[in-house]
Amino acid sequence: MSHIPEKSEKFHTKKSLGQHFLKGKHVPELMVKAAEIVPGDTVLEIGPGTGALTRVLLEKGATVIALEADARAIVVLEESFKPEIANKRLVIVHTDARTLDLSAIHPQIQHGSYKVVANIPYYLSGHLFRTFLESDIQPKTLVFLVQREVALRIARDKKESLLSLSVKVYGTPQYVKTIGKGSFTPPPKIDSAIIKIGAISKERLDGMNEALFFSVLHTGFASKRKQLIGNLTALYPREKLIHTFSTLGIREDIRAEDLDLTAWLSLIRSLALHTL
Repeated sequence: MSHIPEKSEKFHTKKSLGQHFLKGKHVPELMVKAAEIVPGDTVLEIGPGTGALTRVLLEKGATVIALEADARAIVVLEESFKPEIANKRLVIVHTDARTLDLSAIHPQIQHGSYKVVANIPYYLSGHLFRTFLESDIQPKTLVFLVQREVALRIARDKKESLLSLSVKVYGTPQYVKTIGKGSFTPPPKIDSAIIKIGAISKERLDGMNEALFFSVLHTGFASKRKQLIGNLTALYPREKLIHTFSTLGIREDIRAEDLDLTAWLSLIRSLALHTL
């Protein structure tokens, strides 16, 4: 059983949970501004910790559904936010974000009707992007505090990656701001960044089978040293690939990272006409 601290005890962060709590209100206010929080919004927060971001979300008039895995943090939150919990503006759910079932969290978590704002553990970044963006219960906006390197790769890198394309197919990423190590306790070893994903939907897929999209995408990036055609021969005959590339005006020597999302979607739609 987890040790639950008394109110007087100091809260010690756990490395195993990737806990780096925000200090002060500056960064939470930047995140809330990026998410364009207005009174009445429903916000899902992951890993509220001791509540620095939670407090600012509540001050902006949001109803917060906070998911927390650490029982010790829940004790602190329940002590700090008694009035908000009593009037149901804050709902705390003791759960592990790695096993989220969005359909069962809370009645207000409905497709396109909630926002996600969270300072997430670095090691869960990829998993949580997938959880929310691939879900049938997508948020309308997602704002994460992640490793700076991850935010750059998604939103600013001139080369595409599996991660960037997996995000862009569902929404529009925006690099909001770099956040230094000193904004956290304990400070992480690297800088972080606020990233926003807006215009979230599955419309870019336009009825395309998601499993097919990701299967071709993963195969295309299987070996960075190989040209895209070479990687895709694991799924399609080379003659078919050469013909498709020519039809779409894609260079035969192109690599996966040099193809943007629009071109990837056109390529996969064309290849889908050839049964795997």
